[in-house]
Amino acid sequence: MNWHEYCIDICVAISINDYQTSPFFDEYLNSAKSFRPHTKKIGKYLTSLKNKDLNEINNATESAIKSMGISFRVYSEEFIEGQDRSWPLDFIPRIIRKKEWDKVEKGLKQRVKALNLFIEDCYNEQKFMKDSDMEESLILDSPAFKEYCIGMKLKHNSWAGICGSDLIKDKDGIFYVLEDNLRVPSGVSYMLENRTVMKRVFPELFQHYGVMPVSAYPDRLYEMLVSMSHTRSKQPEIVLLTPGIYNSAYFEHSYLAKQMGIDIVQGEDLVVLKDKCVYKKTIEGLIRVDVIYRRIDDDFLDPSAGNKDSMLGVEGLIDSWRNKKVSIINAPGCGIADDKAVYAYVPDMIRYFLKEEPLLNNLPTLLMTNKENQSIVSKKFKEFVIKPVAESGGYGIVIGKSASTEVKEKTIKQIKKDPRNFIAQPLALLSTSPTYDKGLVEPRHLDLRPFILSGASTYVTVGGLTRVALKKGSTVVNSSQGGGSKDTWIVEK
Repeated sequence: MNWHEYCIDICVAISINDYQTSPFFDEYLNSAKSFRPHTKKIGKYLTSLKNKDLNEINNATESAIKSMGISFRVYSEEFIEGQDRSWPLDFIPRIIRKKEWDKVEKGLKQRVKALNLFIEDCYNEQKFMKDSDMEESLILDSPAFKEYCIGMKLKHNSWAGICGSDLIKDKDGIFYVLEDNLRVPSGVSYMLENRTVMKRVFPELFQHYGVMPVSAYPDRLYEMLVSMSHTRSKQPEIVLLTPGIYNSAYFEHSYLAKQMGIDIVQGEDLVVLKDKCVYKKTIEGLIRVDVIYRRIDDDFLDPSAGNKDSMLGVEGLIDSWRNKKVSIINAPGCGIADDKAVYAYVPDMIRYFLKEEPLLNNLPTLLMTNKENQSIVSKKFKEFVIKPVAESGGYGIVIGKSASTEVKEKTIKQIKKDPRNFIAQPLALLSTSPTYDKGLVEPRHLDLRPFILSGASTYVTVGGLTRVALKKGSTVVNSSQGGGSKDTWIVEK
């Protein structure tokens, strides 16, 4: 489909007058319904297209995704082993100015550095808990706190070598951190594949816009994994440990292993011998493994240190890690900083460990362990979003504005029964962007997940995975619950 052929057509496929922006911050149009300076070029292009053209572009996008085999797995009662679905990608990109992104990048590096120092402190001196108003029970009683990590100090202080922080823009048009994913964050493969698809569908747009590339991630990930090895070899043996083909993120596991040129293995492919080293089973014999990029939850890594019935992990793996015979990325026990209640203290961590002011803001967060906060939420329930602290994927979240009386009463009872398990945040007015849906281009809500790598150096992806709520009016962006994605373009001008 040729750029010049499109521009000849004049049509009303995207009606600016009918496009709703208020009360949200729209990333393409301002409140006067004019395109923002950095979206004028693509805005002019999109408004020149006929409905037929938009449909053809959408079909081309879907065809490219199917031909490339980009999928994700959804589990339900109907499909116990899960069902593979094509990855949902909206062809209208999200556009962010490089000047704005540079500030976000610095803020993410600062944030992850403080989080890594906090995790190491929790398993050693525990100074932050003693010097701050954080209750020690928030960490010490957490299921994510692993006693076998006590006394461990890691190379480069890197407990969460890979972090996926979720960002949103509120009505003020400023990025806020919604949460930090530090255990086994996923989604980066879809960021990379989105770009590949968009280059097929919109090659001319890339030339006109000067979009910054995202392709460096696999190489930077490999470099980070190498930097975490305890051996002096420039080419340590690295493997990606997966739960197997039925995992919802298996597409990503196989994709990243292939991109880095490393083996993807399951627990049965590894063994720990008497020397406490980890070995990979091959036809030629055993090969020692130096670094494990794990995509398995802590409790299933080693049946002798976690779930005794686990068939996914490797017997003796944690002991090998404790003796620095192998590096595990992300490190076991790093989930203590993944907790949504601990999130409330990250600005204090930055001030404490780095002696700096946070460059990125948190959303205001009320801990439900505080009786006064419970009272506020009960009285103004519709103004808040209630989140269970340990859930992911958008599960368990209650949006007060749309909750029924029955759901409200049930949620308040759950909070009173187990206050440690809940936080409340004011309902953020997530920014919107034009999105194609069933023949129309309408505003849909967004978030953004950049990925931060921490090893010998720190690297932030150029942009990240933009997730979009495809259902009109919804703020649920998770693909497992009907959300989709956009390619994220960082542009110089």
